[in-house]
Amino acid sequence: MKKGGLGLNLKLSLPPPEEVSKFLTQSGTFMDGDLLVNKDGVRIVSQGSVEAPPPIKPTDNQMSLADIDTIKVIGKGNGGIVQLVQHKWTGQFFALKVIQMNIEECARRQIAQELKINQSSQCPHIVVCYQSFYDNGAISIILEYMDGGSLADFLKKVKSIPEPYLAAISKQVLQGLIYLHHDRHIIHRDLKPSNLLINHQGEVKITDFGVSAIMASTSGQANTFVGTYNYMSPERIIGGKYGSKSDIWSLGLVLLECATGHFPYTPREQEEGWTNFYELMEAIVEEAPPSAPSDEFSPEFCSFISACVQKDPKDRQSAPELMHHPFLSLYDDLNVDLASYFRNAGSPLATF
Repeated sequence: MKKGGLGLNLKLSLPPPEEVSKFLTQSGTFMDGDLLVNKDGVRIVSQGSVEAPPPIKPTDNQMSLADIDTIKVIGKGNGGIVQLVQHKWTGQFFALKVIQMNIEECARRQIAQELKINQSSQCPHIVVCYQSFYDNGAISIILEYMDGGSLADFLKKVKSIPEPYLAAISKQVLQGLIYLHHDRHIIHRDLKPSNLLINHQGEVKITDFGVSAIMASTSGQANTFVGTYNYMSPERIIGGKYGSKSDIWSLGLVLLECATGHFPYTPREQEEGWTNFYELMEAIVEEAPPSAPSDEFSPEFCSFISACVQKDPKDRQSAPELMHHPFLSLYDDLNVDLASYFRNAGSPLATF
């Protein structure tokens, strides 16, 4: 099955911005800058013109929404729901993300950004996007189905993850971040357990780029305030400029949460969690960064977490630097089997 990408032969004039919504309803096409999506698929087109794809022929070996059956809803993503679907002819499972487009302009542009990243990403540690469609006022994205769910789902079952498995998970996530940060110049900006998906082949993949930002400036920094607050780096919380190392901070918090079984920043008095958003933000900015308890974890793991959650991003290691950290090779002689570990924790989401 080939990834999105359609032959083009018909050019149309690009309507002015004030007529975009009119164009949506008249032509059944969603446009945002150089992004064109209709019921036949998605295409990145040259700026200044819109090129409509020809009708898709059955011989094109490309899925359409008519080729899939909906099984059940398996989650909620950025701006919409995620369904488990099955291809009628092959029996293969996919995840279908459906996003209604009657949303705010900023959210619409985030979705356009996600489609562009999905369309061109080629990395074994990024969830595969097979095709995207615009039809009946909604964007539908056919994604690779990860049958183990998210790392957040997995944590609910196992409560905490032992170091050897965390080392194996870290390697895969870091490889995905190296691809995003250094090959694509993209900051994910919303790295958290629910955006790290796993499958029963032992793979870990990054997903959900709805709030990602391409680092267009030469300094590779951004200053927009989007993403999940809990895992947000101190420099982002205070509204300063930030770069790819803001994702490294988030990774450190995710791994520490996986190791201990609880979110690293816990309120002093409430066991249920933070009831005041501003108190959590203040704790992240003002307090010393969290650390792995030295009496419970190896010196290598403690050092790895420390390398991720330095308050000053200049003191944090980058994804390529972390790939050489001693923690990642500490358990190499154990031949850690993530596939068995993920399978033994529970049945796949595809069971129905």
